[in-house]
Amino acid sequence: MIDLHCHSTVSDGRLSPAEVVRLAHANGCTLLSLTDHDHTGGLAEARAEADLLSLRFVNGVEVSVTWRGRTIHIVGLDFDERDEKLQNLLADVRKGRLKRLETIAEKLAKKGIHGAYEGALALAANPEMVSRTHVAEFLINQGHVRNKQQAFTKYLGDGKPCSVRHDWADLGECVAALNGAGGMAVIAHPMRYDLSATAKRNLFEEFKSLGGAGIEVHSGNCSKNDRLNYALLAERYGLLASAGSDFHRLNDFSGGILGACPELPENCRPVWTQFRQTVS
Repeated sequence: MIDLHCHSTVSDGRLSPAEVVRLAHANGCTLLSLTDHDHTGGLAEARAEADLLSLRFVNGVEVSVTWRGRTIHIVGLDFDERDEKLQNLLADVRKGRLKRLETIAEKLAKKGIHGAYEGALALAANPEMVSRTHVAEFLINQGHVRNKQQAFTKYLGDGKPCSVRHDWADLGECVAALNGAGGMAVIAHPMRYDLSATAKRNLFEEFKSLGGAGIEVHSGNCSKNDRLNYALLAERYGLLASAGSDFHRLNDFSGGILGACPELPENCRPVWTQFRQTVS
């Protein structure tokens, strides 16, 4: 019952950090990490609530990275949140979000969909962390699409009419910052990236050479076959295995059950065995 990837209102989740911790605990979680996008502002609140519930908690963040023209997400775990270089990197990544939203809204307006800028901001508990997910929610609320998947398939996904390319952090810079803060870097939900076998091999090899630690063998509601396949890939590339629900909100079936990830395949080396306070 370990969950090392979930989100709160500090980024694009719907529950406060404390509410995330309480729900994870109620679901039987024994080890949790809050991994908001490009922001560590919820860690203190989450940690305090976890201490009250005697739930083991480790620091987390999900960093947006540009790798060879693609957006890849890297989860950082068990780091010192006070590290200056890491916080400077996260601040730099956050600066581009409002500009990207402005350009997305302009493209949507040309499609006859107006008010996306203000609408998405109104849905973001933290305007600094407004994301494409908030734009998707705006499109759903306005009746332009039925669900988040359709919003990305029709408008917001890479290569779609209202997609806006943005250069996030460099992969090497991200891994170095996390390692420098005493943490570990993990490739988030690798099964979701539209990568060829060659590109996937290049990503894993480069990531490992830069000092990356692991990959998420389980993410969200992925299948058992996904877990088995990515366990083999982790083993092949000498990477540790992590697991996370990628929880954002209740009744969102694209994510998993908060705090209740399935067991990893037997051939995995779990990332949490390398945390500073080892879990058996």
